[in-house]
Amino acid sequence: MKRIITVMTVIIVALLPISKAFGEESPLKSDTEKLSYSVGLEIGTSLQNMKDDVDINILTDGLVDGFKGNTPLLTPEQAAEIKQQFIAKMQEKQAKMIKELADKNLKEGEAFLAENKKRKGVITTASGLQYEILREGDGEKPKQTDTVKVHYRGKLINGDEFDSSYERDEPAVFPVSGVIPGWTEALQLMNVGSKHHIYIPAKLAYGEQGAGRVIGPNATLDFEVELLSIEEQKEKN
Repeated sequence: MKRIITVMTVIIVALLPISKAFGEESPLKSDTEKLSYSVGLEIGTSLQNMKDDVDINILTDGLVDGFKGNTPLLTPEQAAEIKQQFIAKMQEKQAKMIKELADKNLKEGEAFLAENKKRKGVITTASGLQYEILREGDGEKPKQTDTVKVHYRGKLINGDEFDSSYERDEPAVFPVSGVIPGWTEALQLMNVGSKHHIYIPAKLAYGEQGAGRVIGPNATLDFEVELLSIEEQKEKN
């Protein structure tokens, strides 16, 4: 509802030049018609994801009754209960979808890592982390208490890239202990100047939570990591 009110406010503010926006051939002649259609269009668009759950004709009846102040067919308590039931249904549906995706990602990740470990040059640690050395540096290895500067490129095992400091042309600086467990372990295996390809199982990455819209639940991650330097620690006053 707040979103609809906000959209109405924006439309009203922009009402002055609205005739030009619709063009000369628009069947909507008055500003009232155009505003009414714009609000209706916004409401309809916001309901597209509910097509299987909403009857547009009954929805229109409710809209008219609310607008005209007619006696509603449901009490406020009944309407609130129906909405709560719908929310619970959607949450259950979403949880099921996430569980199915998590199981799928975990299975695919395990299969990928099982095959990947057979490749020449790939090293698997006790935790399940896998890495291969693309370039061996001759600097020091960072400790868990250090802060490092790195360049990296992150992908999913299907090849989709989700992050890259190279693309931003700006190395990342962060504490070794301030990242996902797979990174914390991998960084301590690298000398400054090294470049490694690391493969991080879900349990050492973002697990069942995933991260954002791209990294799904139980996703196995694929990184190229270049350790540029260990940053000097600034003394605290």
